[in-house]
Amino acid sequence: MIIHPVKSIQGEINVPGDKSISHRAIMLGALSKGITNIKGFLMGEDCLSTIRCFRDMGIDIEVNDSLVTVNGRGLHGLKKPENELYVGNSGTTLRLMSGILAPQDFDCIITGDDSIKSRPMKRIIDPLTKMGANIVSIENNNKAPLKIIGSKLHNITHNSLVASAQVKSCIILASLYTENDTKIIEPVLSRNHTEIMLNYFGGNITTQGSTITSTPVKELYAKDINIPGDISSAAFFMVACLITKNSQLVIKNVGINPTRDGIITVLKAMNGDISLLNEREINGELVADIKVKSSKLTGTVIDKDIIPALIDEIPVIAVAACFAEGKTIIKDAQELKVKESNRIETMVTELSKMGADIIGTDDGMIISHSPNLRGATVKSYNDHRVAMSLAIAGLVAEGKTDINESECIDISFPGFYNSLQNISDL
Repeated sequence: MIIHPVKSIQGEINVPGDKSISHRAIMLGALSKGITNIKGFLMGEDCLSTIRCFRDMGIDIEVNDSLVTVNGRGLHGLKKPENELYVGNSGTTLRLMSGILAPQDFDCIITGDDSIKSRPMKRIIDPLTKMGANIVSIENNNKAPLKIIGSKLHNITHNSLVASAQVKSCIILASLYTENDTKIIEPVLSRNHTEIMLNYFGGNITTQGSTITSTPVKELYAKDINIPGDISSAAFFMVACLITKNSQLVIKNVGINPTRDGIITVLKAMNGDISLLNEREINGELVADIKVKSSKLTGTVIDKDIIPALIDEIPVIAVAACFAEGKTIIKDAQELKVKESNRIETMVTELSKMGADIIGTDDGMIISHSPNLRGATVKSYNDHRVAMSLAIAGLVAEGKTDINESECIDISFPGFYNSLQNISDL
C-alpha cells in the first residue's frame, strides 16, 4: 500500500461491522435453537475463519454479502470435525472456541497460522483444566496447536490475572455446560460483548463490579442480530481527521459499548473535538454516529483501568500522540506484546523510521511531540492494526509512505484503502 499526504478529510463514512460481535454472533447462533440472521457481519478473514470452523462441525451457515444466516443446532448439536479446526490468524476464534469444544462429546485438534502458534494459550488452558477439561498443547509449549478431548465440566471461581475478554469469554462459554454457577473475577472489567449477547439469546449472565457470574441454562434460542460498526476500525478515521487540517468527518452507526470506548475518552482528553450523535441501543449494544473535527492535540497519560477499553487502539493512539503538544505516556499495556505482533516494538520501530520521537518501555511507550513525520518504507509485521496505523501516519507525512505486507488489513477492514480515498484526495 502506498500512501501520499492529503490536504483534508471530509464527509461521512461507514466502517465494517464489529469484529468481536461478529465472532460471537456465529458462535452463539450455532449453539442456539433456530435460525439467526446476522446483518452487518464483518467479512474479514478472522471472522470467516470462525464460520469455516463451525461449518466443519456441522453447522449450516449461509453467507450473502454482509448478511449471514446461521442454522443453529442447540448447545449439544455440534459434530466432530473430520479434520483439524484451522482458525487462521484469529486468536478470538481459537480461545473462545476452546471453551465451547472442551465439554463436547468428541475430540479434536485446533490450530492456526504461525502467528497464532506463537501466542500464549496457558491463560485459557489453566482455567479450562480447572473446570475438568482435557486440553493439551501438542508441542508442550502452552501454545497452539491444542488437542481437546471432550470432557464433563464443573463450575469454578476464576481470579483472572489479566483483564482479557478472550479468557473471560472462553470460561463463560465452557460454563454453559456445567451444572452450577461459574464466577470470573477480573482486575478490571474487560469488554462485555459475550455477556450482552448471551443474555440476548436467553443466557443468564450477571455482573457486579468486575465479578461476572454465569448461571447455566438448558437451551439458547436464536435471535436476529444487527452488528454496529467496529469502534476499533473507526479509531483510524477519528485520528486521521483530528491530525489533518481543515477536516470534519461523521462516522455512522458505530458501537460505543462502555467497555470499548476508551479511544473516545482518551482522544477527548487530548483535546480532540469529538461528539456523539443519534445515540441508541441495538441488541443490547450502545450505538452512535461519531462526529470528529480537526484539533490541536495535547499529550496525556494512558494507564491502568482504561487500558482494557482501548488495547487494540493503542497503535493509532501512538500516531495521534506524535501530533500532540508535549508528551504522551502509555503504560500498564503489557498485553501489547502478545497481539498479532509485539505492538510496542513494531510501532516504535516503524514510527521511528518516519521521524517520530518515540521510546518503547517494558509496558508501553513514551511519545513526544514530533509532527514533522517523513514518508518512509515501513512494514506491518502482518499485523492489521499496525498497517492501518502507519497508513494514517502517512496521510500527514511529507512524501510517500510505502507499507509492506499491507494485505493483512483484510483481517479486520476489507476496503480500508477505498474508504480513505472516499473521504480525502488520496
